Amino acid sequence: MRNPRLFKDQSKLSFDYVPDKLCHREEQLERLEMLFRPVLEGSMSQTAFLIGSVGTGKTATSKRFCLDLMKAAHEKGRPMDYIIVNCRQRSTEVAVLRRMVMHFDENFPDRGFSTEEMLRSIRKHLEKRKMHLVVVLDEADVLLVKGASDLIYQLTRFDEEMVGGRPSMSVIMISQKNVLDMLDAASSSTFRRANAIRFDRYGARDLADILKIRTDLAFFAGAVRQDSLDLMADIAGEFGDARFAIELLDKAGMLAEEEGAEHLAPEHVRGAKALTYSVVTESKIEDLDKQHKMVLLAVARAIKDQAYVKTPDAEAIYRLVAEEYGEKPRGHTMFWSYLQDLTNQGLVGTRVTNEETGGRTTYISLPDVPAKVVRQRLEEILGA
Repeated sequence: MRNPRLFKDQSKLSFDYVPDKLCHREEQLERLEMLFRPVLEGSMSQTAFLIGSVGTGKTATSKRFCLDLMKAAHEKGRPMDYIIVNCRQRSTEVAVLRRMVMHFDENFPDRGFSTEEMLRSIRKHLEKRKMHLVVVLDEADVLLVKGASDLIYQLTRFDEEMVGGRPSMSVIMISQKNVLDMLDAASSSTFRRANAIRFDRYGARDLADILKIRTDLAFFAGAVRQDSLDLMADIAGEFGDARFAIELLDKAGMLAEEEGAEHLAPEHVRGAKALTYSVVTESKIEDLDKQHKMVLLAVARAIKDQAYVKTPDAEAIYRLVAEEYGEKPRGHTMFWSYLQDLTNQGLVGTRVTNEETGGRTTYISLPDVPAKVVRQRLEEILGA
């Protein structure tokens, strides 16, 4: 097996990896730190609710926060631990509690214990260690749909019967949905709505910063072209999804490695997009009329291995393509209209940039599939 030419440490692109510092989630981390300050001081337990769509950094933020909280607690000499339970994988009260018990006892039996017995076992482990446990219920809505409000109540009121001593359990719930309305009155009383922390979708610039950090960690210097990073940020920016952006970077890197390329180029990004979330279909291209097909072919030829091509450059190639296939090229206004139609169908992407000279330039991209694939398919269709 040959040594990688581009990857320095591919594990840094894993969804399980948590960077030392999270980009563009400083505000959410500060909010969690403020809420859990009394926990660190040993005076009370706490609850928090993280809400946001897929890929907005909720799980990564909770992991980073828990790691930082454990470090701060250790420096203060306060025994503290955390556990993250994926409620999509463990979607019943019994499964969640068993995961918690096994955090302390890996040999705990698969079955034969009630929820009350498992809660008592958890309490004994915490009392023995004089420890505070932070329980993170990821994708909590999956659990609550199955009627697990009672478990939430049990965990958030874990210390209610304790007289004296330190509180021993705090709970963080993570969800794409507002699960507070799914809790019964007793359970919802422990989750103050003021403790909800919202995670908005990332913008393209946010994703560009995230991708730059992961690139520096995972790839050798100079292995990833800047225009490739820009293209990935633009593609993932449509969804505001950091997971998708990182997955694109990972798959594009693997495609470049397999090819033996010296750099991760935009063509590799488009190839990765086709493997992950392609909205381009064969029927979309086949259903285009001849003029739209020629404009798309011109874009594919002009772009080559670049991330973007300027509109005048694509239009110049279009005139050559029209001549090649025996058609009269349309004027600039019609060319622009065809380009907008292709943009609306998701076959090309466009963005307008203000130039230093004061003018505005439109750049065209192929966001979904490699230019080579588009070019070859259109040449087959037009040449038939």
